[in-house]
Amino acid sequence: MTVPTLPPRLSLFDLPLDPVTLDHALDTLGGWMFRDARTPHTVVTLNPEFIVQCQSQPDFVAAIQAADLVTADGVGIVWAARQLLHQDVPRAPGYDLVKGLMERHRGDLKVFMLGSKPGVAELAAQNAVRDYGIQVAGTHHGYFDLPEDQRVAELVQGSGAHLLLTAMGARRQETFNQYWRQVMGVPVMIGCGGVLDVLAGSAQLAPDWTRRMGVEWIWRVAGDRKRWGRAPRLFQFTQMVQAEKRRPR
Repeated sequence: MTVPTLPPRLSLFDLPLDPVTLDHALDTLGGWMFRDARTPHTVVTLNPEFIVQCQSQPDFVAAIQAADLVTADGVGIVWAARQLLHQDVPRAPGYDLVKGLMERHRGDLKVFMLGSKPGVAELAAQNAVRDYGIQVAGTHHGYFDLPEDQRVAELVQGSGAHLLLTAMGARRQETFNQYWRQVMGVPVMIGCGGVLDVLAGSAQLAPDWTRRMGVEWIWRVAGDRKRWGRAPRLFQFTQMVQAEKRRPR
């Protein structure tokens, strides 16, 4: 069986966007992990905050533009694609990608979990073994500075992982994966934000109804004061979309 072909890419604010369903994304990632395992691939789950940050962070732009798969993480991206590109783009959120890969491949899958606070990746790995039967290729916290990047990348390199889950926050995780992709050599590397915290049980997954509607970010921002500072970015994104829509063609 060959790796599924991706549909033509879209461009949203000069960033790539692959209009794939969750199942298509999972089929593609499975192919990369087990049938094209010698080639490293990076995955970005695009959300409105990423687009706002990219207005002032060229290294973040470069990492997203170089990614092999860029999925729509939230309803904001779906809405923007409909407003500006007149296309309906399916959602393939980061948590659903990670869970789907572990459910599909279980004991055949070797996962390296990198990120979050010390101890979180280890607990997430233990829970993933219990719930999905995966193999743990390695774990490491995300609290290290740039001078340590090479050491961590080489640790991942020697792990034999099929899948790297990098949870170090927007921009840091994507730029790390892109810069060190050839050194690490992992078939699939996903910047996955708070997914490790959810797997570890130290953060709560948004309720099903918010996830079905694609508005889980509202639930997260409203329920966590640490996230309140992110709300202005979401408002700024809405303004950006409206301004782009009014711009003469």
